[in-house]
Amino acid sequence: MAELSLDTPAQYGQGVGPRRAEQLAELGIHTIEDLLTYYPRRFDLRRQAQPIATLTGNESEPVTVAGEVISARMNRYGSRPVFRAVLDDGSAEIEVKWFHGGYLQRQIRPGIHIAVNGKLSEYRRQLQFVNPKHQVLWDAEGADLDRDELLPVYPAGAHLSSNIIASIIRKNLPAASRLLRPWFDRTYLSQRGLVDRPTAIQAMHRPEDREQWGQARRRLAYDECLLLQLGIAIMRQRETSRPAHPLPPSARIDQRIRARFPFALTTAQDRAVAEIVADLASPRPMNRLLQGDVGSGKTVVALYAALQAVAHRRQAAILAPTELLARQHYAKVCQYLEGSRVNIRLLVGGMQARQRDRTLAELASGEVDIAVGTHALLGESVDFAHLALVVVDEQHKFGVRQRTAMRGKGFAPHYLVMTATPIPRTLALTVFGDLDVSTIDEPPPGRGETRTVLRTEKELDTILDITAAQLRKGRQAYFIYPLVSPSPDLELTAANDAYEQLSAGPLGEFGVGLVHGQMPNDDKQRVMKRFRDGQVKVLVASVVVEVGVDVPSANVMVIMHAERFGLAQLHQLRGRVGRGSDDALCMLVATPNNPIASERLRVLTETSDGFRIAEEDLRIRGPGEIFGTRQHGLPELKVADLVEDFELLRLARRDAFAIIDEDPDLAAPHNQQLRRQVQKLYADRLDLLGGA
Repeated sequence: MAELSLDTPAQYGQGVGPRRAEQLAELGIHTIEDLLTYYPRRFDLRRQAQPIATLTGNESEPVTVAGEVISARMNRYGSRPVFRAVLDDGSAEIEVKWFHGGYLQRQIRPGIHIAVNGKLSEYRRQLQFVNPKHQVLWDAEGADLDRDELLPVYPAGAHLSSNIIASIIRKNLPAASRLLRPWFDRTYLSQRGLVDRPTAIQAMHRPEDREQWGQARRRLAYDECLLLQLGIAIMRQRETSRPAHPLPPSARIDQRIRARFPFALTTAQDRAVAEIVADLASPRPMNRLLQGDVGSGKTVVALYAALQAVAHRRQAAILAPTELLARQHYAKVCQYLEGSRVNIRLLVGGMQARQRDRTLAELASGEVDIAVGTHALLGESVDFAHLALVVVDEQHKFGVRQRTAMRGKGFAPHYLVMTATPIPRTLALTVFGDLDVSTIDEPPPGRGETRTVLRTEKELDTILDITAAQLRKGRQAYFIYPLVSPSPDLELTAANDAYEQLSAGPLGEFGVGLVHGQMPNDDKQRVMKRFRDGQVKVLVASVVVEVGVDVPSANVMVIMHAERFGLAQLHQLRGRVGRGSDDALCMLVATPNNPIASERLRVLTETSDGFRIAEEDLRIRGPGEIFGTRQHGLPELKVADLVEDFELLRLARRDAFAIIDEDPDLAAPHNQQLRRQVQKLYADRLDLLGGA
């Protein structure tokens, strides 16, 4: 067998072998490097072991002893089975008992060495331990029992206990200093207050104290953040290295675009427009995220960008996640551009073949200036003559591959992402890390305020009375349900049943409509049009109205079984009301049965600030739940916490972009370790570095 390297299969590590290697593989440990970077989840403090003969029984604190097991047996006393072992450390013997300890029979046998830690008790004038913590000493001679020690507790599984994993890692840890190559020179580490990587990995498993472990964790968290940001920086560098059509601004273009809006833009909208226009003027493609709370006026800013492209005789595409939202964007754009010479077309899946073919031909010939559509715009049959700008609404509903497909259309189009789900700072640097960020953080003037209250199903009659009072004033209301049809497994009211009940009940006189995702598109459009026109005052719906539906006279939102929805989703739903000048009311009808659901609802009732809600959502659920890392091609993090380590993430981002700016392919000799790690993490996902 050749000398070990980081890529050597784990089977050839100390104390492993073929059988253990199969078990380690189930834990994701395939190589020596995987083994060295399989970190403990926590540490237990084991006190310095003392000779059994020195024990008096007067010790006020837990004590540790270690020795050879000279006998072990299972006894049963009625309903309390007891596992007994006797330890001998050469100075004396002591009995150890574990009630209901049958599971220990295969671990603790005569001839092995163990350490136990616990409080002493006395039985028939003999000292003993009862239910102490214990550690099997697989390497009794190598165990350092002459001092207090932090014992690593590893994630167990695949028939491997934490103790066995600890023993294997301990045997292989001495090789770390020889196998692990430094990533950075001493100056680099000193400027950032980081320890070297071999020291960090060793201390992560066997720290001398909490402070040393903290230094090790900081270095390894930095490494994870740096690798993540290197991947993002390479993606960004690749995109921005392609040429794009520059779309320079002018006072005349600005004046003509603003004349299309029957209102003045807010300060926040003006700021976003300025940032976008500066990007569009560049011969490199814009990559920008436009985020703003529900109702903040992002569509107007996006249309400004689209008209900037049209002014230069180029095409723009606006992509929405649903046909409902695409049609609404189309209607809004047509409204603003009524009477202009701008040619606007809609392209969605449910179109008639003749209409679709005509639209495709006009896109390819350049007759269409602005195309609005769903994923149908991603089809292979769709060609643009002069595509210069792609606007994607609700980016988090599109995967990386779809995003790449749109960027592949035409000649390096500029790229603008819109989201009404404000992005926490952490995710803005990770999931959307290859994008610059513009933020609209103020609502348009003249909007009413939305009050949010928590109610129970017992108060349903009161809720209906409040709603009816608003409907008599000419307002409209949404009733949202998590299920479309009843489920035999869930005791939840479904939208279909609620529609029947409300139509036949006290709200029937106002007209009740039903819309949900399982309906044919034509039926959905028909109901939505009747609701927008005021012919139907009450809309019973599933979450199909979560994004984009804009009916200014709707000022009551009732969300049934609100505990079943996520925090960001509830905020999105609430954003459908309060879009006119009147104040609005959102009633969350719920009976939360766990602390997390209660916390979500509490946050909603306390704030309408989407940015605070986004941060709270991240804190409650974690980044993996909000944006699936698999979809976005991001590596899993073992050490770093994207919430707690935000400042470290910012430092790593600055460093990563500087490294890629200087050495885009990580080809320099001093970057070879980084190159190896980036390839390992990203090569299969994002085809970085050409797979070389």
